[in-house]
Parts: sequence; C-alpha cells; structure tokens
Amino acid sequence: MVLFELINPAPLTEKVQSRQGNIYLYRAMWLIGWIPPKEGVLRYVYLFWTCVPFAFGVFYLPVGFIISYVQEFKNFTPGEFLTSLQVCINVYGASVKSTITYLFLWRLRKTEMLLDALDKRLDGDSDHQKIHNMVARCNYAFLIYSFIYCGYAGSTFLSYALSGRPPWSVYNPFVDWRDGLGSLWIQAIVEYITMSFAVLQDQLSDTYPLMFTIQFRAHMDILKDHVRNLRMDPERSEADNYQDLVNCVMDHKMILRCCDMIRPMISRTIFVQFALIGSVLGLTLVNVFFFSNFWKGVASLLFVITILLQTFPFCYTCNLLIDDAQELANTIFQSNWVDAEPRYRATLVHFMHHVQQPIIFIAGGIFPISMNSNISVSYAFFNPPPLFEPFSYLTLFRWPSSPSASLQ
Repeated sequence: MVLFELINPAPLTEKVQSRQGNIYLYRAMWLIGWIPPKEGVLRYVYLFWTCVPFAFGVFYLPVGFIISYVQEFKNFTPGEFLTSLQVCINVYGASVKSTITYLFLWRLRKTEMLLDALDKRLDGDSDHQKIHNMVARCNYAFLIYSFIYCGYAGSTFLSYALSGRPPWSVYNPFVDWRDGLGSLWIQAIVEYITMSFAVLQDQLSDTYPLMFTIQFRAHMDILKDHVRNLRMDPERSEADNYQDLVNCVMDHKMILRCCDMIRPMISRTIFVQFALIGSVLGLTLVNVFFFSNFWKGVASLLFVITILLQTFPFCYTCNLLIDDAQELANTIFQSNWVDAEPRYRATLVHFMHHVQQPIIFIAGGIFPISMNSNISVSYAFFNPPPLFEPFSYLTLFRWPSSPSASLQ
C-alpha cells in the first residue's frame, strides 16, 4: 500500500535523509495540532485546533477522573475502579510528558539540522543503504506503536460499552450514562474521543526518543565503517589520510551534539514515566488476574504492552548506544595506524580517548537510562523497601561504578 510505503527501504536511486525517519511522527504531530502553518489565516484556525486536544487530553481528563472518584466512588466495581485508576495515573504522567514534548519541539528541529549535516558526509552505497534501512525501521516502529496504542483505546471502549458501562468512567457534566442506552453510548463515544487525544499525545512523547536514538545509532554504525577504512587506500597520501581521520572526529562530535540537543527533553519525559511505571503495572496486573473477563483482560493486557513500550524499547536502544561507543573505541584501536605519521597517531589517541566516554542519557538528572534502571523501577512496586528505610529507593538509581555496570 502507498500509505505504508515508508516502512520499506527506498531504492538507492532515491535520495533519502535521516529526517525522513520521522515522517510518520510528524504527521501524527500535525494531526494533533502541534505543527501549525508558519503564516496566513490557516495558522490561527490551526492554533484553535491545537488548543482542543490540550484542553481535553491534558486538562479535562485529569480533572474528570478525580471528580468521578469523588462523586461515583461507591458505584465502582473493583475491576472498573482499577481500570479507571491505572489509566488515571498514566494520564497525569502523559499530560506532563506531552506538555514537555510540545514545549521542546524546537529541539527536535535543531537535532534534525545536525543530522542533515551528518547526511552530507555519507560516502558510497553502503552508507546510503544504512540510512535507507534506518528510515524504514523508524517509520515501521512508529506504525507498530500506533496500532498498539489505538488497539488499547478501541478494545477498552468496545469491551466496556458492550457490557453496559462507560469505558473509563470519566466525569461528564452533560450526560448521565444511566439514563438509557443512548446516553451510555454518547458517554462512551465522548470518553473514547477524549482518551484518543491523550493516547496520541502520549504516543508522541513516547516515540520521539526511540526514533532519534535509532538515527544516532545508524550514524554511529556509518562512522565505524569510516574508521575501518582509514589508511586502507594505498593511493591516498598521508595528508589525505589525516583529513579522513579529522572528518571522523568531526562526525563523532556532531553525533554528540545531536545527543546533547535532545538530552534535556529525554531527561524530563523519561523521568516522569519512570516515576509512574511501577504503580501502573502493579494495578493493571492485579486487575487482569482478579477482576477481568476475557475481553476486558485483552484490553488490560494491551494497556500493559503500551506501558512497557513507553520505556523498554528506548532503554534497550540506550544500552546499544553505550555498546556502540565501546565498539567504536575498539574499531579505532584495530584500524591501520601502526606505521602512520606521528601527527596521525597523536590525533588517533585523542580521538580514542574521547570515544571511550559512553553516550548516556540521565533521567531527571538522577540516574542513567538503561535496561537496568528500567527493570529496577518496574520491580520496585512489587518489592518495596521497608518503611523505616525511606532512602533505600535511591539505591535503585545509584550511578554505576563504570559505564559497563549499567548493562549488568
């Protein structure tokens, strides 16, 4: 299908840039009202649309859940309450994450400009093929996220509405779903539309870190190939070989600048998610095991998958990025430098020293983002420390003694 053509690598005859890995991401941002036209009357019409998803997904939903608990608490069944509470907690986190992402969108644009500079350094079909594969991988990953997130919202809506209850029991001052079947479906549809705004905003704040780290890894892979080819062409002079090494150093610095540009965004959004993931997973699993029928259980399991997708793929990619830095250092050492001129070898040593510092993202400026940290915060809900050790939670997030310790 033409609609999904971007999930397949484009032929090498087409010019592809790294930023094209974000095409589906930006289409969703445009749909939700995050990318207004730069000028004209349509800009002001579009800005009105921007306010609508924020009004419902960021402001109305968190308040609506609390009012619903105050007014309808005695009418909740255990399963309905847990379904509502698990989403309520995640909605508060999603509201904060989507607001942060929207306010820092300019950082994504700046990062893309740096990636454009890296694209100009591509050399040969091998480099271009890596970028083509990366673009397809990014768009394919976003499509998977979309299916799972939309599947959760749709399955929850249908499973609860068909059983005669509103899907999330959010307070609605204009409709009482108990007035009849028509009122129930009106309430359910309004909740579904409102929740769809929140789900899409949450998806955007969860997917951009994964998209950009995949792009960073692709350029790290290309850089490793360039390092392997240093001084392998006997027809190039020592001056040309030295310039090739300098270009590799500049490419590495450009990748580090890309990471620095997007790091403040990632630090804030992932920290918010880490703060909520344990409690949300715990409530959801209790609901699945004790209070769900088959269809409600399917909806809850999809919710578990969405929660895991919010952190696990990105944390895994962060681990791979740490491995890439170590592999790049090994590649530099194994390159053809033994009989090089002193200037070349001195620059190579300097390059290898800087490469050995791993690329690490810090959540909230407190702990490194890795699979170890992700598993720790998920596991903490089921094994809380004693109440008389209030600071023992901090041991979950202690800084590793060495970069490799974060992978253990």
